[in-house]
Amino acid sequence: MTTSGLSDSFDSESKYTKIKASKTRKKYSYLIYNFLFFGFVSVPMLSVGLFNWIIDPYDIFNTPNYLGINHEKIKKDNNDRLFKAADIIRIKPKIILAGSSRTKQGLNPEHPVFEHQQSVYNLAINGPNFYEVRRYIEHAVANQPDLKEIVLGIDFFMFNNRLANQPSFSEQRLEKKQFIASDMINALFSLDTFDISRKTMDASQQTPDLNNYYGENGFMPNRNANDGKTDWRFEQSINLYFTLHSDYQFSDKYWSDFAQLVELCQQNNIELKVFISPAHATDLESIRLTQQWETFEQWKRKLVQLIPVWDFSCYNSVTTEAIAPTMSNYVDNSHYNPNIGNLILNRIFDYQTEQIPQDFGVLITTKNIEQHLEQIRSDRKRWANNHPDEIKLVEEIKSQLENSKLSK
Repeated sequence: MTTSGLSDSFDSESKYTKIKASKTRKKYSYLIYNFLFFGFVSVPMLSVGLFNWIIDPYDIFNTPNYLGINHEKIKKDNNDRLFKAADIIRIKPKIILAGSSRTKQGLNPEHPVFEHQQSVYNLAINGPNFYEVRRYIEHAVANQPDLKEIVLGIDFFMFNNRLANQPSFSEQRLEKKQFIASDMINALFSLDTFDISRKTMDASQQTPDLNNYYGENGFMPNRNANDGKTDWRFEQSINLYFTLHSDYQFSDKYWSDFAQLVELCQQNNIELKVFISPAHATDLESIRLTQQWETFEQWKRKLVQLIPVWDFSCYNSVTTEAIAPTMSNYVDNSHYNPNIGNLILNRIFDYQTEQIPQDFGVLITTKNIEQHLEQIRSDRKRWANNHPDEIKLVEEIKSQLENSKLSK
């Protein structure tokens, strides 16, 4: 080989080496860039996730509650469809108390009738239609095949065809035996959750003496019941009923959901105890003023065709308590206090019956339903004669709401 040939060969090898070295440098540059980029991105993300996990503002990770740090979970109540689905997976209760916020605020799983039971949980949720109620009970059955008993509080409004699923309802999280990925990601890495975690921490620092176990068994009574504003809450609650249910339409679909639930319990040997919640007499008056009293009565007739039902939604010594700034029985015209919830459980389970007002709670069946409905009509006339101011209050709220709609 000539000198010229050797030179050309050397130059070619040199160029190849330089090109290879350049590619290697670029490769390492990309690796370093990616490492730094993902490092800068992941550190804040992981920090947010760790902070949200520690504070646990929805109480779904079962992290410890520390007084003054994360015990006051101010957004837990409004996220009951999330945390209760998670609790069912974790706790797997053998007895559940189901229904609406009336049951959620009123029935205590630690009532003495459950003293010797292994696990009792209040699965009631805010403002559900009956489809939502059925699905949450099915979620409980899926996670606890040995479910023994259900105490179910039902309400007329649950069967309103115009009451859709709440925005926080998620079909995907039900009948699962583990926390679904989308809920996990939102609860850990969402900036909205981060903001709620921060507010939870602030609230915990401002109220360090409150019970840090509030709601751990699903029972969440109103903690402002004695603030002297019960009469104001009555007005707001009556207004809300007319806002949501002024054009009530009975839903055959939601009725079918109830029938399916009764059948589910029969097939799985689950004892089902059903009661109609004792809303205040002004709530019954709201039903009457929306021209749905006959529908209300027919609903009760349909119920007893399927199962005996404890009816507390009558005019009795509990539901006719006079409206006042502070009341013994009610938080507002829809929600009863836990002391009334205790009486409900006493009646249903035949416990310390001497403490129960004689007129509170009637077991209705196909045999006594007509007599019972006639008695309620008679009691309503007597209540109306004795409480004209409360009748007037309900009528005025309805009229004001209708006038405000016309003016828009």
